[in-house]
Amino acid sequence: MIRMMVRPRWVAALLLCLAIAAGFALLGQWQLDRAIASGTVVERTTETAVPLADLVQPDGPPQSVANGHKVTLTGSYVSGDEQIIAKRLNAGESGFWVVSHFVDSAGASIAVARGWAPTLKAAQAAEKELQVHAAVQIELAGRFVEAEAPVVPADGHDPHEMTTVAPAALINLWPGFNEQPVYFGFIVDELAAPGLAVIDAPAPVDEVELNWLNVFYALEWAVFAGFAVFLWFRLVKDAVEREEELAELAAVAAANEAITQK
Repeated sequence: MIRMMVRPRWVAALLLCLAIAAGFALLGQWQLDRAIASGTVVERTTETAVPLADLVQPDGPPQSVANGHKVTLTGSYVSGDEQIIAKRLNAGESGFWVVSHFVDSAGASIAVARGWAPTLKAAQAAEKELQVHAAVQIELAGRFVEAEAPVVPADGHDPHEMTTVAPAALINLWPGFNEQPVYFGFIVDELAAPGLAVIDAPAPVDEVELNWLNVFYALEWAVFAGFAVFLWFRLVKDAVEREEELAELAAVAAANEAITQK
């Protein structure tokens, strides 16, 4: 085997296979780098409040960096446009949110979660109290959250019950809404309206997993690299076995010829 391996022909073949294996290894390294890069968590400074307009524009999908960010917004509440959102957890306890209609100084609408109540009765009492408040220009501060999708109540449940803060559904319930711009998201107020508890809105935690598809591709390229070297070894072994067979045949032929001559 060793004598066969050091022949110029097979040394050249080995160099070619090693070059191919190196190329496969580089491709595997590239795929692995991509998997690691996609799994890197980008730190976001979500706890420094910024004007909402710096992160999100109305009538457009918000960027992912805006979700969970603390924001400020100047405008006023639209009295009478309150809605109760059921099945909302607050510190692990199920209850109700009271959500109001807020219009900023530019005339764009956004839903604001005003606070949490443990019972429907308490939420309704807070809602009734908010409905009689006069519209006053204020600076709102809270955490921006991407819009939730509307959910159709299950059979046997109140068909008018809302369990998500979905602007697409809320605008149909705001009597004064008339095709003005609307934000595709809502704000969780950092303060609570009278009769309500502050909604627990912790800072978002970015959890990004490795791209396992890229990891799988990296492993594939490593297998291909190993196979290139294995193929060279297999070809050398086949060449050795072929020479041994030819040598055996030549020996048998020589023996037969010697017997014939005798």
